[in-house]
Amino acid sequence: MTEHSGKEPTKAESEAGRPERLPAKETWSVLYRHFRPHRGAVALGALFTLIGAATGLAQPVAIEELVNRLSDDESISSILILLTGLLVIGTAVESIGSYVLERTAQSVVLDSRRSLIRRLLRLKVSEIERVQPGDLMSRVTSDTTLLQAVTTQSVVSAFSGALTVIATIVMMAFMDAVLLGVTLGVIVLIGGATALVMPQISKATERSQEAVGMISTALERAFGAFRTMKASGAERRETAAVEEAAHEAWRYGVKSAKWQAVAWSSMGFAIQVSFLAVLGVGGARVANESISVATLVAFLMLLFYLIDPVSRLVDAVTQYQVGSAAVARIVRAERMETEELDEPSPRAAGAENTPASVAFDDVTFRYQDELPLVHHGVSFTVPSPGMTAFVGPSGAGKTTVFGLVERFYEATGGRVLVDGKDVRDWPLADLRATIGYVEQDAPVLAGTLRENLVFAAPDATEADLHDVLVRSRLDALVERLPDGLDTVVGHRGSKLSGGERQRVAIARALLRKPRLLLLDEATSQLDAVNELALRDVVADVSREVTVLVVAHRLSTVTLADQIVVMDAGRVRATGTHDELVAEDPLYGELAATQFLATAS
Repeated sequence: MTEHSGKEPTKAESEAGRPERLPAKETWSVLYRHFRPHRGAVALGALFTLIGAATGLAQPVAIEELVNRLSDDESISSILILLTGLLVIGTAVESIGSYVLERTAQSVVLDSRRSLIRRLLRLKVSEIERVQPGDLMSRVTSDTTLLQAVTTQSVVSAFSGALTVIATIVMMAFMDAVLLGVTLGVIVLIGGATALVMPQISKATERSQEAVGMISTALERAFGAFRTMKASGAERRETAAVEEAAHEAWRYGVKSAKWQAVAWSSMGFAIQVSFLAVLGVGGARVANESISVATLVAFLMLLFYLIDPVSRLVDAVTQYQVGSAAVARIVRAERMETEELDEPSPRAAGAENTPASVAFDDVTFRYQDELPLVHHGVSFTVPSPGMTAFVGPSGAGKTTVFGLVERFYEATGGRVLVDGKDVRDWPLADLRATIGYVEQDAPVLAGTLRENLVFAAPDATEADLHDVLVRSRLDALVERLPDGLDTVVGHRGSKLSGGERQRVAIARALLRKPRLLLLDEATSQLDAVNELALRDVVADVSREVTVLVVAHRLSTVTLADQIVVMDAGRVRATGTHDELVAEDPLYGELAATQFLATAS
């Protein structure tokens, strides 16, 4: 366990700290930011859509002329040809417009995902530890997908639908103002009631997307400890947890669908009622000869034609409500603090091989403002080159030292110095390029063994690889593997033993050729033979490199040039093994119990 494992927020705490929904103005601003690079393609799609709408609007006028010709026993051949041409042209143009918009929508999703991925992979460690990884993954996958419709189709639907509705109403006004009044009265009455359900769609969609994030989190947790889950007989409990999250997503998805159905059916109902009202009023006006039959037929055709643009407007508003929920979740991710990283300079990347010096000057630190201090005025100086071991009870703050040196966290007070320079004044890429770091649980990434080894040193040569394989006692393993270095190691290195994973992590750090090497219990899972061999490797490295090690084994501790004893976030004593056994009771107790127990 890491020193700060108790600081992760609970689900209740995370939900309590959930930000409020974004204001409409900010939502539109974010949507426009995604939409802006593709506005030319969207404008082209909108143009094709409008041309298609115009061909549709011409049809009722042509039909009115057709009815008049039938009444006068005139030829209708030219009108039929015109109607056929309008239908074919309208269908073809709208198909092209639809393709342009769909392609643009996919481009919007791609750009959104690229931007979000770049940001999430630069998040500060402290930010990652406040959220669930599965929830962040769902923002890259499902939330960005919801932007697809709202940033393209919805914009075009709103634009073209509004223009078409206006054009249709103008044409209706020219035909008969009374029938237009009847139509608008019904639509406004029912449409006003429909507008009340729109915020419910956004609210339900956002909750559904949060539940999708919970599904990803639950699955990531189960797959991340798959053997432990099976060994604990916890399959049913974990399955139930995932199913509960899936049911939550379903429940709010259904609620969103319900409100969308209400919106759609209400507008359809409004058009149908308008048709009946116009048919009744229009029939009476035909009877008293206020309008002709041809005008009534053309008006009814326009009314039916009004269904499409009104539907587009309803769809645009609905998609906006769905999209605004996704935008809110994406913006929350974008507001998380990130690190600015540049390429390390050649000097920092290893051109200068002098060992780095490290010093802590009255350092205080806490993980969050509301949590107690982990370090209380920690001060020590590390000789370079050489090995300095950190020992002490669990929770003493040993692992936190490494996190502060790597600038995974910022000191609350005091200074952390590398080469006499505050780490906050270092370019972050240069600082980390000087450091090789082996974490406590020695993570191995999915992929091949080669990919894991060169993860921190992508320019390593075959000679470099061979040398580090021999030094870390991995050469025999590579010879046994079916594809050698190109063998896939499985999810989190599941095809390797614990000791093999630890050796891979050490080899990865050595391949980086660091000036400062941080080892957090780096040999805890090795057998006696490999532990002894790697201890000698570390001792050899410490002649040219500054090595800091969190140690729980006596063999490692006695090898150190300096030992720093930590207790309750303070430096209790420093010295060699023999000096501390004689002078510090806590160290003497650790040497007699913990170190000897782990050594045996």
